[in-house]
Amino acid sequence: MVDRAPAPVAARIRARLGIDAFLVIAAVFVGLRLLDVYPWTASLLDLHTYWATRGGIDYSSSNPFIIGAYLYAPAFAQLIAPLTALSWPAFAAIWTAMIALVYVWLVGRWAVPLLFTLAVALELFLGQIDVFLAAAIIVGFRYPAAWAFPILTKIAPGIGLIWFVVRREWRSLALALATTIGIAAISAAFAPDLWRGWFDLVRRSLSEKQTVEGAFLAVPIWLRLPVGVGLIAWGARTDRYWTLPVGILLSMPILWVNVFTILIALVPLRPEGGLTPARDWLLRTQTLKPALARAEPG
Repeated sequence: MVDRAPAPVAARIRARLGIDAFLVIAAVFVGLRLLDVYPWTASLLDLHTYWATRGGIDYSSSNPFIIGAYLYAPAFAQLIAPLTALSWPAFAAIWTAMIALVYVWLVGRWAVPLLFTLAVALELFLGQIDVFLAAAIIVGFRYPAAWAFPILTKIAPGIGLIWFVVRREWRSLALALATTIGIAAISAAFAPDLWRGWFDLVRRSLSEKQTVEGAFLAVPIWLRLPVGVGLIAWGARTDRYWTLPVGILLSMPILWVNVFTILIALVPLRPEGGLTPARDWLLRTQTLKPALARAEPG
């Protein structure tokens, strides 16, 4: 019956079907977490690590490359503190709902098909922040202050600031750095000891040999980083926005399976995926260059 409708109407129906189907799946997932159904609220999940910051953070015992360790700057824990005050099931449910909504905003009708990629499915199960990182990349084109989030969590995505350097967008670079430094300074004023612990954790992750646990792609960072930096620089010079999430992925210290979720930022940056909510926002705010603002495929 959809095929019999006018082309614009059929395209709209297909887009809504994909989004609505995912929202139903997400609602079930949120419900399982709210009801504390195992394994959807197992303590090994990353989102449980975030919730557990309510009891304090001990960076001294954290292995930078072990599952379940809290590795982000204290500012992240302080930001989510109101949520961590909730019960564990309530936190898990709200956090999952937040991920689902941001995910739909990014990929639109592709929400269900992308679930069949191991990376996205694992990301949603673990409750990791890579969906938020992908969103920060998109928002960061328009509002550079958004780069504070990836820098103060996984640090490595900050390599994306090369985009502004190559394009000589000094105001955007200054906004990104000033916001990051400002948030860090305010956070450190309230928790100086935690920041000293975090800096020591970063030092240990760079200078000491660490045990890596979990599923990851064993391509060394020294091989990937130059490629990532070069790709971002090339993309910045030629208005190839899609190179930014790819370059950031290549620059991540460890290529965990779920980290590949960052690549969902490609969907709104390429016309082939159609008009997702995020791409619609980019075009309406005239963030993308006019050459990229062409008619969208249905």
